[in-house]
This record gives sequence, C-alpha cells and structure tokens, in this order.
Amino acid sequence: MRKGALLTNTLMVLLGLFAVAPLLWMLSVSVMQPGEAAHFPPPLIPADPTTTNYVTLFASTDMARYFANSLLLACLATALSLTFNVMAGYAFAKLNFRGRDRIFRFLLTALVIPAQVAMIPLFLICKELGLVNSFGGVLVPSIATVFGIFLVRQYALAIPDEMLEAARIDGASEFRIFRVIVLPSLGPILVTLATFSFLGSWSDFLWPLIILNDGDKATLPVALANLSREHVQDFELMMAGSVVTLLPVLILFVVLQRYYISGLLAGSVKG
Repeated sequence: MRKGALLTNTLMVLLGLFAVAPLLWMLSVSVMQPGEAAHFPPPLIPADPTTTNYVTLFASTDMARYFANSLLLACLATALSLTFNVMAGYAFAKLNFRGRDRIFRFLLTALVIPAQVAMIPLFLICKELGLVNSFGGVLVPSIATVFGIFLVRQYALAIPDEMLEAARIDGASEFRIFRVIVLPSLGPILVTLATFSFLGSWSDFLWPLIILNDGDKATLPVALANLSREHVQDFELMMAGSVVTLLPVLILFVVLQRYYISGLLAGSVKG
C-alpha cells in the first residue's frame, strides 16, 4: 500500500473512532452499575456489566408507551411522506401543466426558511382545525415537504419520456402509468425518502413538544428530555433511555444504507 493511501486510511479510521466514541461510551454507561459513571475520572468500561438500568427504565417509566407512540408516528409519517411527495415530485418532473416550473422554483425558495419560523403559524392552523394535542397534529408537517418533492423530482427526470408516451398511446391511464411504470423506476429514491422521513419523525423533538400537552401521547425524544430532568444524577438510566431511543434508527440506517446512499447520489447528479 502506498504511503499516501496508508496515511489517508489511518486518518479516516481515527476520524471514525472519534465520531463513534460518544455512542460507544453511551452504550458502556448504560450497562454500568447505578452510580458508577459518577466517579471521577468517569470509567470507560463497566466493571460489572448489568441490564438493571434497562429493567428499571421500562419498569418505572412509561417507556414502552412512548416507544409505541414514536413507532406509530414514524410509520404514519413515512407513509404520508411517500404518498404525497412521490406524486408531487413525479408531477413536477413529467406532467405538463401551466406554471409548473415557476411553482417548483417558488417551492425551492422555502428550503432556505428555517423550519422553526413556520411553527407558530402552523400551530395556529392546527389549533383552528382542532388538531392540537393529537397525533394528527404531529403528522401535519410530514404530509409533504419541499425537500422530499425535490428529491423525487430529480430522480424522476431520468425516466424516459418515450416510455410514458408509449404507455399513453396504448391506452394506459395516468394512474396506471404511475403505478406500473413510475413507482418501480423510483425504487432507490423511495427507500431514501422513506429513510429520511422515518428518521426525521423519530428524532423530532420540538414539534411534538409544542403540539402535544398530554403526557401519555409523548414521543421518545420528549420523554427522554423529561427523564433527564427527573433523574438528573442518574447517568446510567439516562444513557439506557438514549440507547433505546437511538437503536431503532441506527439499525434502520445500517440495513438500508446501500439503497439510501445510491438513491441520494443518483438524485444529486440529475438536473
């Protein structure tokens, strides 16, 4: 191996270890004995690993309920995102209608607006619709996003127009063309969008905190914040909660990373 390649690989390994070190320490602390992480200097490896913190976490809190709430909301947000973003992205890429490009350029300007700016008007709209303190209100921002539409549109541009025209000449309806030709062609970007949507909904903290005021409907990030306030000195219990919150999305990302990366790169090079 050349010296330059060896140096690059060594640097990449070190950067990788630096990036995952907090996660490894979080996992290590979660299996330490209660109070062990409060010692100075804090230990890196548990002296006597235990699952007591996980048992206490689920026995003394409603963590199972919060986990189910987050899982339900993430699955519904993913389904809504796929439904509306894919149809809108395909329409902006392949269907001809008046003002299509102008509307799309107008939508792109919304990408530079921070999401926090839109939360107050969105909350007022949800209040008028009676969606405050409901799962429906949590799902409203997930129905369609500019980024999701942009991602699908860029990928759908690669679908040959000749194939769609041939299907129309053969008498296929627009819905059948979308279902039989378009959806199978968008496979990688569908996985990418689903991964983005699930991760975004699962880890969202601010919007569920604003829209939900019933503790039984709280999601995992909100419940974890409450846990940190109630057990501020119990590092092991908080780290166990962090592992429970992080593990599902980490598994999902590792399982789907091949499709996720290929879809993201494909969408990024099509204009």
